[in-house]
Formats: sequence, structure tokens, C-alpha cells
Amino acid sequence: MDEEIFTAARPQLLGVATRILGSAADAEEAVQEAWIRSAAAPADLERPTAWLTTVVSRICLDMLRARRDSAPIDAVEPVDPMPGPEAQTQLADAVGAALGAVLDSLGPAERVAFVLHDVFGVPFDDVAVILGKTPAATRQVAGRARRRVASPEPATGSRRADAVDAFLSASRDGDFSALVELLDPDAVFRTFTDDQPPALVHGGPAIAEAFMFRAKTALTATLDGKVGIAVPVPGAHDGRLLLVMDVSFTPQGRICGVDATLRAAELAVVEVTTL
Repeated sequence: MDEEIFTAARPQLLGVATRILGSAADAEEAVQEAWIRSAAAPADLERPTAWLTTVVSRICLDMLRARRDSAPIDAVEPVDPMPGPEAQTQLADAVGAALGAVLDSLGPAERVAFVLHDVFGVPFDDVAVILGKTPAATRQVAGRARRRVASPEPATGSRRADAVDAFLSASRDGDFSALVELLDPDAVFRTFTDDQPPALVHGGPAIAEAFMFRAKTALTATLDGKVGIAVPVPGAHDGRLLLVMDVSFTPQGRICGVDATLRAAELAVVEVTTL
């Protein structure tokens, strides 16, 4: 495959891989592997970006499977190896959302059954062949995964505090990859002030960029009993606050929302305890 074609497709491929894997470093690895495999691409491809997206999605699913110590399964192959670009985009978005919620809780067989059937719409008969199970057993595996997705285990307070500590540390160090790892791909960062409309930053990578080399004086704290972030007024020793940030989490403990407020009325009444 021509290098110019791959370079043009690379931003989309990296976005798909990041959504599926939830890790910027792993996404880079998947895209690099796709470049290697692109040497075997047919010369007459009509939709090279769609073909590359299929390859990256397959690599990502294999990487997710390898993270577990469960019994191995055969490599997952898409039912249609050349779906259209619109279908690829929809599937990538759905896979990212689904796996972002269940990544830490599902084994490989559960994940593949759930993703292929519930997200991709692959018939159970086809999924059963991939898993080496009967269709009835595959339905049970998918049903178990679906129940776990619907009722995931909540992140504990201590895990949330650890996540905020790691986020602030990565922000101070300018560790972009670590920030992206801690953020949900669809995270939202909002800033509220007294005299301006709320400012909005959407997406884990964009928020990570906004926090690079910041948080120098920020502290992990509880804000009215919830884990969040407090930033004292520089040089002040009387507890005055420059701003506070409410932090929201996915059920698995990734940061999915940061709401920063500099509103004087709110800062005056918030109860802050540093951790």
C-alpha cells in the first residue's frame, strides 16, 4: 500500500484504536502493526481506509484478548472484511463505547460474544463458530456479558482518589500517554466562571492536552464528600481557593468528567478536605 494513503488514513485509524483500546500507547502499537500488514493489501482496493480500519479493529480485538489469562480463542475475523466507510465508523464508535464500559470486567469469550453480536450485529451462529461453542452456549455467554455491562461494579472511593492522584501527577509531569490512559475517550472538561459562558473541552486526548504541565499546586481532595481537586490561591496559607474541580468516573474508575468552577459563591461554601 502506498505510504501516502496510509498517512492520510492514520488519524482515523489512531482514533478508532484509541476508542477500542482506551490506551494511546497501545493504539500507536496497533496502528504500526496495521502499517506492517498493509504491505499485503490487494493492489486494487477501492476503499483502502475501510480496509485499514478493518485491520486495525481486528488487531485491537486480538490485543484485548491477549490482556487476559483466560483460555485462548481463535482470532476474530469480521463477517464482512470490506464493510463500507459509514458502517466502519458506526462500528468503531459502538465498540469504543461498549468496551470502555466492560474492559475490566469481561473475559475474552464474553467480550467477543457481546461485541460481535450486541454491537456488530453478527448472528449467534457465526459467533459460535468463532468461539468454538454451540449457538445455545454462545447465547448464554453473551447474556452473561450483557448483564455485567448493565450492572458493573462501581469504583470505590480509594480507587477514585488514586486515579485523581495519578491524573495530577501526570499533569505536572506532562505525561500525555498517562493522562489519556486515565481519561475516558468521551470525557468532558467544563469550566465555570462568574462572568463567562461555560468553556467546554470534549474527548480524552483534547483534555489531556489541556492539562499538560499544569496542576502544579492542585491537590486531591474531597469536595462536599466527593473525591475531586482543589487548587489553593497561590501563596495563600488561609485555605482560600482559586478553583475546585468536581471529578466524575466511569463504573470502572476512569475519569469521564471534570467540572472546574471559579465561581466565588460556590467556592465560599464548598467543604474541602485534602487527602
